[in-house]
Amino acid sequence: MEISDKLLCLFSATIEDDGESYTVEIPKREIETGAVDPGETYRVALIAAGDGEAAEVEEADDDPATTTTDGPQPPVERGEMRYVEIEDIGKQGDGIARVERGYVIIVPDTEIGERVKIEVTEVKSNFAVGEVIE
Repeated sequence: MEISDKLLCLFSATIEDDGESYTVEIPKREIETGAVDPGETYRVALIAAGDGEAAEVEEADDDPATTTTDGPQPPVERGEMRYVEIEDIGKQGDGIARVERGYVIIVPDTEIGERVKIEVTEVKSNFAVGEVIE
């Protein structure tokens, strides 16, 4: 399966029957990390989960020993150095850079348009945090 470079976020969710329509809830963390904004329109792709896969993803934590490897992995690793361009400012005032597949890197003390060298200090499934080193 080919995954677009424009992918903003990836999560597991259940389709809820509301009687007249169906709903897929967006996890709050996707809004908080700046991956998506309420009120905006997005293209959505649905991929069927294998037996027990959805429950496994929901319960996974950031411990590499217990994290599932079925889905795409973050395109960065802790300790990695890379140049990024700050594209946006998050609600907390931190710079936001996007790299492969729209993966978000939060970079404190930066401004829109800055191109900085960072060291990745924290990696989560849907975002990372980087520290400016240059």
